[in-house]
Amino acid sequence: MGKKSTTSTNKSKEKRQARKLEQRRIADGMSFVTTANKLKDLNSLCKDLLMYSIEDKEIDMSISRVTDLDKEALDWAIDLTERNMKKLYETCAWGWNKERKVEEMTDDAAWYLVARDKNKKLQAFSHFRFDMDYGEPVLYCYEVQIEEAERRRGLGQRLMQVLERLAAETRMHCVRLTALTHNPSAAAFFRACGYSIDDTSPAKEDCAHYEILSKATAVDNAEDCIA
Repeated sequence: MGKKSTTSTNKSKEKRQARKLEQRRIADGMSFVTTANKLKDLNSLCKDLLMYSIEDKEIDMSISRVTDLDKEALDWAIDLTERNMKKLYETCAWGWNKERKVEEMTDDAAWYLVARDKNKKLQAFSHFRFDMDYGEPVLYCYEVQIEEAERRRGLGQRLMQVLERLAAETRMHCVRLTALTHNPSAAAFFRACGYSIDDTSPAKEDCAHYEILSKATAVDNAEDCIA
């Protein structure tokens, strides 16, 4: 065999370096996710956002793992999700499968952000997780559900702000979520919150019933991010 040219040698070196950088990037991402999931208290990362006033109502939010969430709140969250989403699921390719949804919502990896009024009445929640998705660390928002009487009063936006703060403080690259395309009110809400089509979203011609949205986090600017 002839001697490799300088150009060929340089290209091979560049490929090896690129592979190492990619491996390091993924390893760092997995480290951030692992660290986030080991945290005992997420409330301290966003304490200033957990109290919220809506006209004549005061809202108090708290964050906990599903394993620490009280049964009343979990049962309510499952019921609210069914009330809000069952018909929408039934009119798309996924269909509604309560058993599968309950399994998803009770997975040990689930975290819950729950909003109650001053009388402890449950108002809204978000189910989210810290995870690696397409090779990067993300806070994946599985659900944002609000009681009908509390909608369009800014509560949903505050829930998203809490998730965004958590994502930044734990070094997640973005908040990512799946939205049904035949739920225009939800699409309008997420876009008003600054979310846009993610690079991982399927092409419209390939999948008509859902899209992936995301909002990048200002990780570089986040103060006191966990290491």
